[in-house]
Amino acid sequence: MNWITNYVRPKINSLFSRREVPENLWTKCTECGTMLFHRELADNLNVCSNCEHHMPITPRERFTALFDGGIFTEIKVPDVTVDPLHFRDQKKYPDRLKAAQKASGEKEAMLVAVGDISRTPIIAVAQDFSFMAGSMGMYVGNAIIEAAKAAVEQKRPLVLFSAAGGARMQEGILSLMQMPRTTVAVQMLKEAGLPYVVVLTHPTTGGVTASYAMLGDVQLAEPNALICFAGPRVIEQTIREKLPEGFQRAEYLLDHGMLDRVTHRKKMRAELVTILRMLSGQSPAIIGDLPAPATVPAK
Repeated sequence: MNWITNYVRPKINSLFSRREVPENLWTKCTECGTMLFHRELADNLNVCSNCEHHMPITPRERFTALFDGGIFTEIKVPDVTVDPLHFRDQKKYPDRLKAAQKASGEKEAMLVAVGDISRTPIIAVAQDFSFMAGSMGMYVGNAIIEAAKAAVEQKRPLVLFSAAGGARMQEGILSLMQMPRTTVAVQMLKEAGLPYVVVLTHPTTGGVTASYAMLGDVQLAEPNALICFAGPRVIEQTIREKLPEGFQRAEYLLDHGMLDRVTHRKKMRAELVTILRMLSGQSPAIIGDLPAPATVPAK
């Protein structure tokens, strides 16, 4: 019997195996497979440092990086009737909502905030794809309307970050009604002469693309974002033809005139400041990290 092999090595292995290593310290890039340390990934705004793949980012993380000093004030969104259709598939709709709220830590799929970027006052709205695929329901419709109202009242431009799988099937026709409602909200901004800039992120699909996500004065997108109404797989099955390489991706849409620019996430803040101040007739801003303003007006 080899006592080193049979006793010492198992003993050493057992000591090391007892060490508990947190599972959330590393994230694997879904594009290139590189293992990314969580702090480095967060500092890089959830963009892979190896292949520049833009990974999902929550609205709060996005707003923290966007606003001066990471300071912003949330705008309250009116509550909606929960489960108006008493919808049930494998789970009851209220149960799905509770699960999504617990997993995301958010009340719903959209966050509305007011603050400054490089001393440029704005209203910002962002969808959370981790909340039921960012699906557009009555709450999302209310959020966009509230954001538009706040923008008109405070005379601020509106910036919207879209990320959605489309309309929320659990709300049926009530979900589809948000398409004309949000279109009217965008029209309020246009009548008030206020800029409306949309940043399309991965993925933006379905009824969201067919309404407020494609009505911006300026249409920006993050690299390689899927932007479409019906997805490529559905189209291929319908027309029974192979689609072009990169079909419905941000770069393809830019080449075909549906977008104004594709911008890296880390350059998005500076891009927005330049565009918003240009559209508002203001002088160019000093781009860079600025301290938060003393007070942030709330609605």
